[in-house]
Amino acid sequence: MNKKPTLLILAAGIGSRYGGLKQLDKVGPNGETIIDYSIYDAIQAGFGKVVFVIRASIEADFRAFFDKKLEGKIEVDYVFQETNKVPEGIHFNPERQKPWGTGHAVLMAKDTIQENFAVINADDFYGREAYLSIVDYFNKPDKKETDYCMVGYELKNTLSENGYVSRGQCKSDENHFLFDVIERTHIEQKGEKIVFQDENEKLIELPEDTLVSMNFWGFDPSYFDFLNEKFRQFIEANQSNLKAEFYIPSVVNDLIEEKRARVKVLHSKASWFGVTYQEDKAGVIQNIQALIATGKYPNKLW
Repeated sequence: MNKKPTLLILAAGIGSRYGGLKQLDKVGPNGETIIDYSIYDAIQAGFGKVVFVIRASIEADFRAFFDKKLEGKIEVDYVFQETNKVPEGIHFNPERQKPWGTGHAVLMAKDTIQENFAVINADDFYGREAYLSIVDYFNKPDKKETDYCMVGYELKNTLSENGYVSRGQCKSDENHFLFDVIERTHIEQKGEKIVFQDENEKLIELPEDTLVSMNFWGFDPSYFDFLNEKFRQFIEANQSNLKAEFYIPSVVNDLIEEKRARVKVLHSKASWFGVTYQEDKAGVIQNIQALIATGKYPNKLW
């Protein structure tokens, strides 16, 4: 598949811990958002299209912000994640209000993407090397349709000074193929240690170099069929649970266990930073200023 890959940006999240529409928060010297830097990096790495997963209620804001400046630079499209958007024939509990999670968000792009694609969070800055490493993987001549990938980061480089975070702990074999992603919640620095809270609210230490997923995945379109199948199973199994979420890693885990797909863990030297809390914003602005000072980005992106 020689067609340029697509960047799928998950931007439908409500941002409850942050407050407000953080996806459009300005962090660059000329009003750029983290998304702007992600798209810039993707263009430099050879991506040909960007697809935003948003809620219909924020479409006008997104179009006003991105359409004009990206015109002629990269193809742009939008898909909508709403609770009632489920595959045909699926019936869910009408009391369900909460969005279905990242797996469902990706599924929304099923009819829009026919090429290799990368998935990222709107509020995470991944670094250009991460985009280059995914494109490099997509271009491998021996890559099969069900060979996927993800970019792994060291846990110590992904924490917030302003509260807890959730991360997918990755376990891979000697050939760097993933064999497990375990969702860890309430991770934070406690003195010299990094700990997470288990389901019994017990604090358990994690090594600082633990490889974690920051939701930067590389998929072939074959993944959409798997998502469709697994989402049906998920809804059937969670009829009475109004808060259960359908996550990308849980689908990936199933496919690996069933030996229906492989996921290569790409070790990127890229620096990651993100905005989980309002207080994180100042650090992101500082980091971007430093990258501009070293010539990594122009002062004005577009």
